[in-house]
Amino acid sequence: MAKVTVDGIEVEVPNGASVLQACEAAGKEIPRFCYHERLSVAGNCRMCLVEVEKAPKPIASCSYPVADGMKVFTDTPMVRNGRRGVMEFLLINHPLDCPICDQGGECDLQDQAVAYGMDRSRFQEGKRAVKDKYVGPLVKTIMTRCIHCTRCIRFCTEVAGVPELGAISRGEDMEIGTYVEKALTTELSGNLIDICPVGALTSRPYAFVSRPWELRHTDSVDVLDATGVNIRVDTRAGEVLRIQPRTNDEVNEEWLHDRGRFSFDGLKRRRLDRPWVKRDGKLRPATWTEAFDTIAARMKGIPGERIGAAVGDLVDAEAIVALKDLMAALGSRNLECRVDGAAIDASRPDFWRFNTTIAGIDEADALLIVGSNPRQEAPVLNARIRRRTLAGPFPVGYVGPRGVNLTYGHEWLGEGPATLRALLDGSHTFSEALGRAERPMLILGRGALARTDGAAVLAAAWQVAVRHDMLRPDWHGFNVLQLFGGQTAALELGFVAPPDMAPPGPPQALWLLGADGFDASRIPADTFVVYQGHHGEAAAARADVILPGAAYTEKEATWVNTEGRAQRGRLAVYPPGEAREDWKIIRAASEVLGARLPYDTLAAVRARLAEASPVFARPDRAERRGCDDVAGPAGDPSAMSDTPFALPITNYWQADVISRASETMAECARVLLPATAPAAPMAAE
Repeated sequence: MAKVTVDGIEVEVPNGASVLQACEAAGKEIPRFCYHERLSVAGNCRMCLVEVEKAPKPIASCSYPVADGMKVFTDTPMVRNGRRGVMEFLLINHPLDCPICDQGGECDLQDQAVAYGMDRSRFQEGKRAVKDKYVGPLVKTIMTRCIHCTRCIRFCTEVAGVPELGAISRGEDMEIGTYVEKALTTELSGNLIDICPVGALTSRPYAFVSRPWELRHTDSVDVLDATGVNIRVDTRAGEVLRIQPRTNDEVNEEWLHDRGRFSFDGLKRRRLDRPWVKRDGKLRPATWTEAFDTIAARMKGIPGERIGAAVGDLVDAEAIVALKDLMAALGSRNLECRVDGAAIDASRPDFWRFNTTIAGIDEADALLIVGSNPRQEAPVLNARIRRRTLAGPFPVGYVGPRGVNLTYGHEWLGEGPATLRALLDGSHTFSEALGRAERPMLILGRGALARTDGAAVLAAAWQVAVRHDMLRPDWHGFNVLQLFGGQTAALELGFVAPPDMAPPGPPQALWLLGADGFDASRIPADTFVVYQGHHGEAAAARADVILPGAAYTEKEATWVNTEGRAQRGRLAVYPPGEAREDWKIIRAASEVLGARLPYDTLAAVRARLAEASPVFARPDRAERRGCDDVAGPAGDPSAMSDTPFALPITNYWQADVISRASETMAECARVLLPATAPAAPMAAE
């Protein structure tokens, strides 16, 4: 540790730390444009100038290492004059169009110009002008505003792993773009808007919509993938106008994937905003009373064993536990949350959680990916894997379709279960890399389990983990990567039928809670179907009664991410029309069905959640634990077929019911799907 004195304050910082970090440790705020905590150091804006004792001139604090006994001064005449000179140079070519700039009110250049700018300009020549670049349907460019901080280039290259942005020419002629004009193909492109310190990169869908001081901010959780990204929902006049990430170093750091950021316009389209009841073979608008009366009349007399319920991928924990309790009160145990057919053994949390935890990826030293493409299934989690590959030796083996570009170096091992067999008996060459690792980990994609031999694949993957010492009291390297934000909570709450229960026949009544992915063709023609959800798709079209629910931005709700971390989202806007929160709908339905649920408030429902699973008693925490029981899930590894693994998401931009209703995501699919087709696998970096 080095002792550094900053403006008379002595601090200790690690050897190799920068002067800027030492200043921050002392509580001094240093202006910067090019420096970013999660990117490499560029040192090209010079705004972070400070004075060091005995140094002949100001130094750039972001790139200058500390030395023991160093004395730093952050506010001297030399420092102030240096920063003012830098600011004057930055503003020479800047268009000064703050009144029409979408970055206005959130602009680092604006903020620093207040502190270090001049009230006049000494520059008389013509200003530089740069042609705007097209980089896709999500990011808007006004490149005359660019100050060449290169944050965007470094983000694309280092974090996203898609090095499509770069600089051409030098000096005043320098321009940042994509060389050949094209849309950015990364699923993390929206983060460029956040890290740009000026208005050169802004949100295309949000252009000229609002000012930041007009918005109401609500903390919530993204549910469009299973990472559990912490988000902030910005609203005005009851409408969602913007979604941005919140910093959480254990989950998403400060990044957000594009579908979670830009698909919110789907919340306003194709919505179910009133109850519907089928009469004479056609769905017709109805009142809540008529809908509940129809449910009570049609389900009266149906024995509990002939009633079934299924929950979908985006359902909150409060609604799931309410429906489970209602089914129990009606005498039904025909429950299902694996509407995609994934053969997940629900007997132990180890069999469905991301046990290493997202932050635990940083501690692993080898990785085997089976039947998953984390780049599209969980882009933010994939960025953390990429960061780990750049930090040091980290062999990555991939079992799945050939040619998938994961954005980091990996070794393609094979297409299907035959590779798992070779890893089981130790004959595969990648077994040596796993054997040398001290903390190897395995990621099993949910898509690899949604097959007829899914139970065998799950059992085989577990045995691969056992053979390669991934399961120890001090380390748990077996991970299942869920796809959406509601899938883990349903498994935690046991929304599955007992494995030994054989239904007496097809259901006479079926309750579909947000089960948009449920195959409606499997439902018998004479089955009475209740659909409860917020968007109407195939499952809703098959329903006899439709109950309009609330989307994730429209309710106080609890979600569980793939690692088993319970997080709470908050109501940002009210549901449209007559739509209501899902647990309240189920609670009201229990009255007319003669099976009244014993809770009337959100606090009572959450107390029931904590009783059902300890995960809900400790929100915002993911349990890090080893594996003391290596007994595997039910399934025979020898029953695996030779069918290659198929990836569950072929269209990242329209993978869920909300994004399928989004015009922005439809435009992304039109523009980007050909560009994101599988490419040749990257060589190990």
